[in-house]
Order: sequence, then C-alpha cells, then structure tokens
Amino acid sequence: MAAGALPVVGMADAARAAMVGRQRDIEVVAAALAAGRSVLLEGPPGTGKTTLLRALASGAGVPLVLVEGNAELSPSRLVGHHDPSRVLSEGYGPDNFVPGPLLEAMTAGGLLYVEELNRVPEETLNVLLGVLSERRVHVPRVGEVEAAPTFRMVAAMNPYDAVGTGRISPALYDRSCRVAVGYQSRQEEEAVVARRSGGAPALVARAVRAVRATREHPDLRIGSSVRGAIDLVAVAGELHALRRATATTFDAATGHAAAATGHAAAATGHAAAAAAAGEDSGLDAALAALSGRVTVREGSSRSAEEIVTEIWERSAPDPEDVTGDDATGDNDAEGDQAGGAEGQQPGEDPGKAPGPGRPPARTTPAGAREAATPAR
Repeated sequence: MAAGALPVVGMADAARAAMVGRQRDIEVVAAALAAGRSVLLEGPPGTGKTTLLRALASGAGVPLVLVEGNAELSPSRLVGHHDPSRVLSEGYGPDNFVPGPLLEAMTAGGLLYVEELNRVPEETLNVLLGVLSERRVHVPRVGEVEAAPTFRMVAAMNPYDAVGTGRISPALYDRSCRVAVGYQSRQEEEAVVARRSGGAPALVARAVRAVRATREHPDLRIGSSVRGAIDLVAVAGELHALRRATATTFDAATGHAAAATGHAAAATGHAAAAAAAGEDSGLDAALAALSGRVTVREGSSRSAEEIVTEIWERSAPDPEDVTGDDATGDNDAEGDQAGGAEGQQPGEDPGKAPGPGRPPARTTPAGAREAATPAR
C-alpha cells in the first residue's frame, strides 16, 4: 500500500459490521478516502453519517476528529490559538500554541469531520479550502504545518434546513467528492430500530411506519429521522411497563376486586384493558419522540401534537392482528401474544392496511385496574 493510502477493504469491512445496509454509500466513501480524496456528505440528519465515518476511521486505524459547524467556528477555533496566560509571561512562541481540531487531524493523519458545513463562516471555509488545495496551513508565530499523508477531510451538510446556513463555494465542491446520503428503506430502518431498541417486532414496524409518514405528511416541512422511531419504541416499552406495574400494585392493595367476576370475564377485561393501555402508551411515546423532531409547514393551522396523533392512529394495523402488549413491546404478558403479529419479521408489513380510525378510547391505568386482574 502506497504511503498515504488508506486500506479500502478494511474500512469497508468495519463499516459493514457497524451499519445496516448502505452498501453503496460505504463502498463509495471508502473508495474516495482510499484514493486520497476528501468527501462531502449531503443528506438529512439521522442517516448514519457519523456512524459511517467512525467505522471507516476505525477500519483505517486513524483517529476521527469531529468539529461541529456553526457560526461560532472561527479560524482560530479551527486552527488553534496561543495560551493567553503563557503569552503574558513568555510572549508568543510555538511552545504555548494550543492546536485546534484541524491541526490535530493534520498532524495525526486522521479524518477531520466537519458537521453542518453550510453553517460555517466564509473566512473559516477559506482556511479549509487552502488546506484542501495545499495540504498545509500557515500559523502565525508558529510557521507552516503540513498534513500527514493519511489526512482527509469529510464534511456533512443538511440540504433541508436553510435557517442559519449559507451557500457552499464551488471551489470546495471542486476539491471534494460529493456523496448524497438519503433515508434507508423501510426494512433497513426496521432492522436499525430493532437493533438499537430491542423492541417487539410489531411495535418496531409501527414506529417506523409512523416516522416514515412524517416525511410525506402535507402539513410537515421536515419529518423525523429513524432516531424518532428508536426513541418511540424505547419510551413506549418503559411507559407501558410502568403503567402495568402501577395497576398491579393498586390491585394488590384493594384485594383483587376483579376476582369475583369469573375467569372468562376477567380474561376478556384484561385483553381489552391491555389493548387500551398499550395504545395510550404508544401515543404518549409517539408525542414525546416525534413532536419535537418534526417541523410544521408554514401556513398550517395544526400543531405538531395534532399531526403526530393523527399519524400514530393511522399507523395502526388491524386490531385483530396486534394485541395491546404487542403494540407496546411487552413480550411477557400471559395470553396477549396470540394476535396475527406472531412470527412477523422486522422487515415485513402486517397483513392488513392501517385503519384510518382512532384505536380504542384511551383508558387510564386506574380505570383498567379491575379488568386487568385475572380471576383467582
């Protein structure tokens, strides 16, 4: 391998092990870096750009130096500065210079990852442009600093959010390879959520359906990334477990009043209460996980909470196919797992189309306590 080259096979293998799908993106970015090129990744947030770069750096055996791009990223913050306290006593000199992330990556031969490149001030972009052209930077009172052979720059930008952003100079595009990174397929997003949350397949599938619906809703300008589905599944599972525990504690304290109603009636009441409580937990989790991640389109008269509620209700499969515990990721309930979602894989759709109506009316844990107690 030539000096300065990065191991393309090692990078690609490390990225494949760390990510779900994205085969093409992995191969193209790894090939560009191995060929000595810098890369501009353009796509929405939550599409795995940072995960991809961490894996590629690990596979190449070089450090990843991350820089958050914003209006406060001045040239001195990027390049480095002299320690003010030492300057007062010693004067300016190379010994009291504190390297910034750019110099750290250049001297270590690592990957400099600049997030939100289109938020970086123009004077700072000009510094990066010089480094890409000459692979060196002049630091006043320090001198010329040259980049190690394996140094590369990777920048990322979100094309959807124009607030606080500027146009990227064609000169930067001319010195980089651009890779457009979009959302993954439904099956891949379900696999990502299942891996990160450990939720039940039915809940994972519904959460991904809801998140993908936010990207197409006419009242939303920006939808949620897959992170919204991951948080939704995690919060729904914990919320439903909390509410079940609260109901069980109440029943024990009141002497299990439902026991006298008979085994069949108690079982029916338990299933209905579980379905209603599960839908409650799912909706509350969806509101917590998605309402802050979406952006309502200008001119819409609806709130984010109203839109998320509608999306969550429409994402529900047929009630005959999924029970209340399935819908919230609770896999240890007795008798609640006989619905049609049994055996469903994370990448499969339920057999029936989502119903447009709202699922069963919300039932508070207190209202469901007696019905949720099996007969003794």
